[in-house]
Amino acid sequence: MVTRGKTAVNHNDCESPGRLKPIIEFRDVKYQVNTTNSRPVLDGVSLEIHQGETIALLGRSGSGKTTMLKMINRLRSFSSGDVVVDGRSVAEWDPIKLRRGIGYVIQEIGLFPHLTLEENVSIVPGLEGWPADRIKSRFTEVLQLVGLDPSEFAGRYPRELSGGQRQRVGVARALAADPSILLMDEPFGALDPATRAELQQEFLGLVRRVSKTIVLVTHDLREALLLGTRVVLLDAGKIVASAAPQEFLKLDHPVARQFIAASELVTGAAA
Repeated sequence: MVTRGKTAVNHNDCESPGRLKPIIEFRDVKYQVNTTNSRPVLDGVSLEIHQGETIALLGRSGSGKTTMLKMINRLRSFSSGDVVVDGRSVAEWDPIKLRRGIGYVIQEIGLFPHLTLEENVSIVPGLEGWPADRIKSRFTEVLQLVGLDPSEFAGRYPRELSGGQRQRVGVARALAADPSILLMDEPFGALDPATRAELQQEFLGLVRRVSKTIVLVTHDLREALLLGTRVVLLDAGKIVASAAPQEFLKLDHPVARQFIAASELVTGAAA
């Protein structure tokens, strides 16, 4: 299984590959659907992600960020290069074991409508053979982590919740088996602005309480700067910039400047 329970590290340490072994590594990765005429979805992507980082994959629609995310848990397979998780190529992992050891949160949440919230959250621990009392305890723990009362919500069904509550349950389910890696594909994108801002702040508090390596896909620069310890910018299937939030704002790359300018326009309009 994917290694669990490691201690989070300082972001400055994450920039010293000689000192720390990456938990996730992309090695000259290419992904192409049609090998004859189409442009590769990803082309020559290399990236090291260290334990405790929150990587915000930023880019326009079609830039390759979601494809990159899905390669970590083998929902997409690379055409060439390699993706390494916990020291092993994902091609060497049993895909079921790999996915059970990685939390995954998507925009549509993906809760099973015919299962109660407790049943939804407890799926992976149950598949892993945890004893019933441990599953019950973990359900209580993760629901409290995301700000929901277990006694109030355990027996409810997804249709009985608001969008923000369903998203919280989605995060709780991803955390249930205590994975060291958490993948999040635009998890707040479908929410109204007020709920989205509230959950972003709760997410920051959650990151402080749990030691996870997080890869977050977003097209919103403000979200990337708020939640990421490092912002990785993709354009046309390539990584064109990678920087800590404050350093990202100083970049002179044209695509980075476009995102910064658009974010400033939105902020100015809101003011």
